[in-house]
Amino acid sequence: MSSGTLLSALVLACIAMVLGAAALWRRRRTKGGGGRQVWLMLALAAVLAINIAFWVVPSADGTA
Repeated sequence: MSSGTLLSALVLACIAMVLGAAALWRRRRTKGGGGRQVWLMLALAAVLAINIAFWVVPSADGTA
């Protein structure tokens, strides 16, 4: 598996976590419960985004 494929999968997973958290938040407002799962999904999306940034953002010497 190439690094481009892996980064694409991580970006899609990050987007899916944010969209899933938003959907769960909307359902939680109407039916109640699920608050912890929303925050955990958003925390996981943040960790994924930070990992993607570590791989993509170049360092001082210009290598990513």
